[in-house]
Amino acid sequence: MGVFDQYIPDTLQVVSAIFLLTSIAIAVIIVLEKRSPFKTAAWILVLVLIPVLGLIFYLFFGQDYRKRKIFSRKGLFELGKLRILISKQLRQINKKNFNFHQVPEGNEKLISLLLKNSNALLTTGNKAKILNNADATFNEIFASIEKAKHHIHLEYYIIENDEIGNRLKQLLIKKRREGVEVRIIVDDVGSWGLKKKFFRSLISEGIEIYPFMKVRFPRLTSKLNFRNHRKIAIIDGKTGFTGGINFADRYLKGIKKIGLWRDTHLKIEGDAVACLQVIFAADWFFVSGQNIEGKNYYTPFTEGQGIPIQIASSGPDSDWESIGQAFFSAIAGATKSVYITTPYLIPPQYILSALKTAALGGIDVQIIIPEKSDARFSKWCSFSFVQELLEAGVRMFFYQGGFIHSKLLMVDSALCSIGTTNLDFRSIETNFEVNAFIYDESFTKKLERFYKDDVAKSREIFLDEWQKRKLYKKIQESFAHMFSPLL
Repeated sequence: MGVFDQYIPDTLQVVSAIFLLTSIAIAVIIVLEKRSPFKTAAWILVLVLIPVLGLIFYLFFGQDYRKRKIFSRKGLFELGKLRILISKQLRQINKKNFNFHQVPEGNEKLISLLLKNSNALLTTGNKAKILNNADATFNEIFASIEKAKHHIHLEYYIIENDEIGNRLKQLLIKKRREGVEVRIIVDDVGSWGLKKKFFRSLISEGIEIYPFMKVRFPRLTSKLNFRNHRKIAIIDGKTGFTGGINFADRYLKGIKKIGLWRDTHLKIEGDAVACLQVIFAADWFFVSGQNIEGKNYYTPFTEGQGIPIQIASSGPDSDWESIGQAFFSAIAGATKSVYITTPYLIPPQYILSALKTAALGGIDVQIIIPEKSDARFSKWCSFSFVQELLEAGVRMFFYQGGFIHSKLLMVDSALCSIGTTNLDFRSIETNFEVNAFIYDESFTKKLERFYKDDVAKSREIFLDEWQKRKLYKKIQESFAHMFSPLL
């Protein structure tokens, strides 16, 4: 026996005791945080089954900062002015004096909810265009950037150093040399592949670019879990874009072994662009400490004729899961139909219950998800929810034309939502997201036509077929389902 061998058992006992005490302490913290019972139980299960890895996983991914107010939008001047208009609209709704005649009847509840939980002003002086694939999206964005006279604001989860990313870079450099202001926010995890050379080439031209919440040791544990998943482009405060498409070649060329990338984006001209600008300005203040103010950035609200739109944001900087609550309200209030497209189907319990309740109540509830996914574990998680939805009467479609990444909600052919929020825990509860809620029958029916085109490229899944799938697949999905609240 070596000199130190006699101390090894004692050392192991001490280390084990430390991990045990730490795990117990974290379990107590998780319980005191009063999260959903499903998420609480899942985290405690992880700590029990894999105490060392579970402890590390919690420290990296599991901490809940929403209630600790580590993100703030206080001091943003334009947000203060926006709240005055929001208060006015709430008073109109409460007094039954809500005279936006363009809004289909029955949406007052959802409009009021988004006014309160997301500071989402209802705007009416808008034009909106559905961009039904990456080609149309990039063509419209690049054409709008080419016309910019004053400023270009971009906020994206992913900008790749590939063909489309470099095309964007060269165009932004060109516009900056013409005197146009250019500000860019990129998520530090989503755009991790960008090299310093890419940043330097932009900064050297006078373009301002900031990563959102750098992930570097020793602060990794407090920042990896909250990602900026927003996709926002604003040109001269008059034209705005949002939706599912990032600046990366995969949206044009697809993914090897999976196929083409199917996605949807939205172009807005009019009053709602100022609301996108407020969200960008708040995030810009967070990353740079600089306020964006002035009439060149925020065009006056016209309250004119056009498509009614609310721009809703959610994330750890808000008190509520704003977009998730809006999804729940829209689904629960449906009288005829609910159509959804999402790349990841891992819904919080309250949205899952709303979907099943609507279907059981006779509402036509349909959901498209990809059969092939870019994330294997997320695919298993998504599949784990299929059977209970089928049992409730939800019609499930597996997209066959590649990987569908659109994030769409359509209710009663009267209102719809296009944005960045997936129907999963992480998007709804943790990430910084943005969605446009559109109250227009003609626009929603047009989006439904695109939706039905995607249904035609999908195969419907029936309950008896699903129950006969292979045992190992059921085991994979059950295992994934157990840990789905942690995603």
